[in-house]
Amino acid sequence: MPREIITLQAGQCGNQIGMEFWAQLCKEHGISKDGILKVGDNDGNDRKDVFFYQADDEKYVPRAILLDLEPRVINNILQSDYDRLYNPENIYLSPDGGGAGNIWAVGYEQGEQLHEDIIEMIDREADGSDSLEGFMLLHSIAGGTGSGLGSYLLENLNDRYPKKLIQTYSVFPNNEEAVIVQPYNSLLSLKRLTTNADCVVVLDNIALNRIAADKLHFKNPTFAQANQLVSTVMSASTTTLRYPGYMNNDLVGLMSSLIPTPRCHYLMTSYTPFTDPADQTKSVRKTTVLDVMRRLLQPKNRMVSTVSTKKNCYISIMNIIQGEADPTEVHKSLLRIRERRLAQFIPWGPASIQVAISRKSPYIETHHRVSGLMLANHTSIASLFKRTIDQYDKLRKRGAFLDQYKKTRIFSDGLDEFDSSKEIVQELIDEYEACESPDYINWVCIIIISLYL
Repeated sequence: MPREIITLQAGQCGNQIGMEFWAQLCKEHGISKDGILKVGDNDGNDRKDVFFYQADDEKYVPRAILLDLEPRVINNILQSDYDRLYNPENIYLSPDGGGAGNIWAVGYEQGEQLHEDIIEMIDREADGSDSLEGFMLLHSIAGGTGSGLGSYLLENLNDRYPKKLIQTYSVFPNNEEAVIVQPYNSLLSLKRLTTNADCVVVLDNIALNRIAADKLHFKNPTFAQANQLVSTVMSASTTTLRYPGYMNNDLVGLMSSLIPTPRCHYLMTSYTPFTDPADQTKSVRKTTVLDVMRRLLQPKNRMVSTVSTKKNCYISIMNIIQGEADPTEVHKSLLRIRERRLAQFIPWGPASIQVAISRKSPYIETHHRVSGLMLANHTSIASLFKRTIDQYDKLRKRGAFLDQYKKTRIFSDGLDEFDSSKEIVQELIDEYEACESPDYINWVCIIIISLYL
């Protein structure tokens, strides 16, 4: 029985990523742009039902809910080649179409106003699932809709479906982006991601643009090219769910092996080899399992731009290897990596890399023998949160751009929500830094005792 996952796409970024993700999944499962399975291709070896369901006319429909407060991106989706793929009942556009104006509080407040319509769509999709495992939220934390409406969704999903897992693919902003208030939006979003999500896959615009330029040789990477990278990572990270093996064939299996403590649930990703979808022959090289696993550990292949120090270390690593790989090759590669000490692990836990071998899609031809995705829990992710707090402090000290927030209900009585969010994010940073110490277990015990005193 499949463990279904419902995908929620919030805001401009979330819907653009979602469009690329569903296009990639359709290609990998032999599903046409209007949801029809290729004749004779239903061999039963994949689990399409995790992300799709079959309608009465046998078409495959994504378990996706598309939400936005302004119409441009969703209208583009509805005018694309995939316009007949989605369930029109699962698309919500705000009637006034004014958007959130890049203000977190406006997006959050509109979520409260649209509560019944959105929850009705989620409940209907959940009721249509036989064994719902959880939800997947695609969004950005810098703008208004993805951060504000996304935060509202996280809180409500946690209350309404407390036993279901919530995973997010969260895009962190580029320092030079035009949204001046992004430090405010990011800090407020991070509070909800920390307290209401079970797993956050961090994707960073700075790193995505760097990879698109350095690896794929795009001179001026566009949003579409960056989103293609994200869809590649998302499809690879869900491979074990869609092409199940003996292990890691559901979300809880993936999360439990990567997230040892509830709060430290932010994951970074790395992928290799990167190839231009338009011309895969450009970047083809010899790809052995060792080559792939070694490259996954290189910082330049990470989808997150963090500032590393000598103290930083891995809490956990899982490599998903796709293609022609046998367990003997994997075992030899792990021994070589351990001998050369290519990965530094926490002093209080096992120093091991977990590996899941997964089948490649039979419908997509690639010129490389092996590809790999790394999902890693690494303490350097705290530098990303520090950057957000530093940017927030600079704005807050000047009292800049707070008027639009004060006009909303959540800030009508003061700016306590900012202070609460900063406190939670600082605690998150402290815990990641504590993970680097052999005394981490004692640190956790002291924190727990202090909560009950």
